[in-house]
Amino acid sequence: MNDILDGLGRATAYGALGVVLLILGIFLIDALTPGKLGRQIWEQRNRNAAVLLSSALLGIGGIVFTSIWTTYDDFGKGLLSTAVFGLLGLVMMAVAFLVVDLVTPGKLGATLVDPEPHPAVWVTASCNLAVAAIVSASIA
Repeated sequence: MNDILDGLGRATAYGALGVVLLILGIFLIDALTPGKLGRQIWEQRNRNAAVLLSSALLGIGGIVFTSIWTTYDDFGKGLLSTAVFGLLGLVMMAVAFLVVDLVTPGKLGATLVDPEPHPAVWVTASCNLAVAAIVSASIA
């Protein structure tokens, strides 16, 4: 019974940390794009914004998953490494976004939340997932 309670406690802690990192990802994408992201996705049904946010959330989820899967035997160390690698993933996604913005015409954030479909959203989404894969691979 103690093993179940211990596992439940660890799952709760990792789950809470994962949710916090996902929320930070939402705030990051919202900060990198003009307007309110929630309104653009839920009220205006902006597919570009939805793909962009989805890719960031999937990327962060992948990093958190990998960090938990390869976690240290020490619970505290594992929780800390998950937080650190999750934050690193967010920072690297932001840096990649800014680099893509520098090397492409116009303002990337505005392009990505334009109501008209734009191929730049797929490039940026792929970049988010690639960054997450690189960070995840560095954990293992």
